[in-house]
Amino acid sequence: MKTIIQNLKNGEICLIDSPRPSYKDGHLIIASESSLISTGTEKMLIDFGKANFIDKAKQQPEKVKKALEKVKNDGIYSTLNSIKSKLDTPLPLGYCNAGEVLENEGGKFKIGDRVVSNGAHSEVVSIPYNLCAKIPHNVSFESASYTVLGSIGLQGVRLLN
Repeated sequence: MKTIIQNLKNGEICLIDSPRPSYKDGHLIIASESSLISTGTEKMLIDFGKANFIDKAKQQPEKVKKALEKVKNDGIYSTLNSIKSKLDTPLPLGYCNAGEVLENEGGKFKIGDRVVSNGAHSEVVSIPYNLCAKIPHNVSFESASYTVLGSIGLQGVRLLN
């Protein structure tokens, strides 16, 4: 199964072969039909990954504060190893996904349902069912993949009120 990931240490983006997710309670296994690239969030992650260590720290001052606390509690070597480990962990990109349910254990979704989710750019994703919604039959997978992005914008409008 193909998945798009990013190495946060150097910003490299790769299309990798990854194992198909296994079923977990409360999740749907979804075969992706369409996913949307967010030019805001995903570009920010790509730029962050390409930044040097100092620029990464400047972009996330709250994490620098946490790292300084960790240095006080755990020491410098433990903290640096923890940061390096975090930056070396591949990050799946994407969060606007539309596809068809492959596996489910009852509830409001059935195998074969067309759904939108916050799944990554991957051929198959495992997503908590409460982060999924059915797609009306007259809406294409491509159009439905804008749902999560649109909901973020609507939440911003709600917060303004």
